[in-house]
Amino acid sequence: MTIPELQQALNTEDARKAFWINIYNAYFLLLRQQGWERPDIFREPLVPIAGKRFSLDDIEHGILRRCRAKWALGYLPSPLFRLSVYKLMLRRPDYRIHFALNCGARGCPPIGFYREDMISEQLDVATHGFLEQETVVDETQSVLHTTPLMRWYLGDFGGFHGIRKLLVRTLGLKQHNWRIRFQPYDWQEALYRFSS
Repeated sequence: MTIPELQQALNTEDARKAFWINIYNAYFLLLRQQGWERPDIFREPLVPIAGKRFSLDDIEHGILRRCRAKWALGYLPSPLFRLSVYKLMLRRPDYRIHFALNCGARGCPPIGFYREDMISEQLDVATHGFLEQETVVDETQSVLHTTPLMRWYLGDFGGFHGIRKLLVRTLGLKQHNWRIRFQPYDWQEALYRFSS
């Protein structure tokens, strides 16, 4: 298969999302089993697809996040991706991918299998479940303590306003002047955590 054939096969946004989320999660586990460690597991082009080799960073930050710079809080594009990544990237970014990608740490969302015909509903469920589990609501102090994934990719969520709006809607909270605080991330390895 070639890149143009892959583009044709993944001819909808839902097909692209489901395919690349599943590829990312499967290859992370496979590469980890082969002994690859951070940061090389993300940077090295170890994923053979359509006659090209992609890194996990190519998939996450290039294809799924529309060529956003990894360390720019989701605000800046990166010109460093190859043409094949640009050809395969999503048309619109979707913040919910952050609740579907698993990098083998306890702080990551569980691994699910995503289907093209159900991807939107599955991403909604993953987002709701993860945020419900990872957010502590302190009503007396008006503080929402949540996952640092949202700080790392602040622009993907529409800044603090977008994060607040997402948490209020997802957790069924009353509109309020909530302050956002980010909890420490749990980097302890936890492979093979699958969603039910």
